[in-house]
Amino acid sequence: MKARGTLLALLAVGALATVALWPKGREVDVVAVRKAPLTQSVVATGRIATPARISVGSPLAATVLDVSVREGDLVAPGQVLVRLRADDATALVTQAQAAQAEAEARLTQVEKLGRPVAAQQLAQAEANLKVAQAEAERARRLVAQGFYAQSKVDDALRNAANAATAVEAARAQLANAKARAALLTLTAPSAGTVLTRKAEPGDVAAAGKVLLELADAGETRIYATVDEKNLRLLKPGQSARGVADAFPAQPFDATLYYLAPAVDPQRGTVEIRFRVGKPPAFLRPDMTVSVETVTGHQDATLVLPAEAVRDADGNAPWVLVARDGLASRADVKLGLAGIGEVEIVAGLAEGDLAILPASGALEGDRVRIRAPRKPKVGGLQVPPGMTK
Repeated sequence: MKARGTLLALLAVGALATVALWPKGREVDVVAVRKAPLTQSVVATGRIATPARISVGSPLAATVLDVSVREGDLVAPGQVLVRLRADDATALVTQAQAAQAEAEARLTQVEKLGRPVAAQQLAQAEANLKVAQAEAERARRLVAQGFYAQSKVDDALRNAANAATAVEAARAQLANAKARAALLTLTAPSAGTVLTRKAEPGDVAAAGKVLLELADAGETRIYATVDEKNLRLLKPGQSARGVADAFPAQPFDATLYYLAPAVDPQRGTVEIRFRVGKPPAFLRPDMTVSVETVTGHQDATLVLPAEAVRDADGNAPWVLVARDGLASRADVKLGLAGIGEVEIVAGLAEGDLAILPASGALEGDRVRIRAPRKPKVGGLQVPPGMTK
């Protein structure tokens, strides 16, 4: 009886050991393949840029009398911005007027005196020539070679031409001086916004000193950069949505119109540019904005969190799937890539459970599934107004 009890005890201990050694399987986290809408987009950060910045400066040394605008003011074409003291320019105009009068007097003298004398000399030369023709061959040849009177005519005509040129030069000098005088009232070359004011009444402005900076009132643009790996997804004409960091709840539409022809070799980025057709009033030059360019969309497709796909950037992406308590490899074909999610074109069906890499399971392992959790969309900080 005692031996029988001992045998039963040994069997019980052996059974417990067997249960303890039997593999329970690794606990794993999984996400289910589901059908959902998916938008593929490229998100970039950039700044608001105006078509042109206009610097308004003084053409010569002058004193600032008045500055009629301040930062933020809207200006119209031709609007007076700055007035400068015109003392130097007035002196230039007076000097040019005197030079013009002198040149015109010289021209009058040539026209009234030089030309009649030259004509008389020409007539006398022609008469002398007729007499000379009757003389001996040698004398006629010498007189004919002289043409003394005709050279005087040429000199007179040349002097007249030179005088006329001097008059034109004086007129041009006068026009230039008048233009310089007019520039002492500085006006806006086009509609725009005053960005900076660098002069105050009483300041002495050196020649070329910038007094105001304007932003042209043309179309609003966004200059941004993206990683070069996104080049294959972008093309001019694609629609985009912008969100200013200062106004995250007020997105606005934009259109991609430019891709830089070269890649920045140090950063591996490419410059892209957008047009903002209807810019909101709060946009300002150099404001930071995030821009999402939509490159593809599916209303309903199979999606999976990007973190569940192995070798997603390689030639053979795959997913570790939990099937019948085992971890099995499933090769997949990917489509669109959204923010934190990818489209499964082939290899999986709706409801399949993909094992997340963080679980540490390997192909062929026995696995036990934890309760399915809500997919984590990449852990990315998606700006408000962007596609999720």
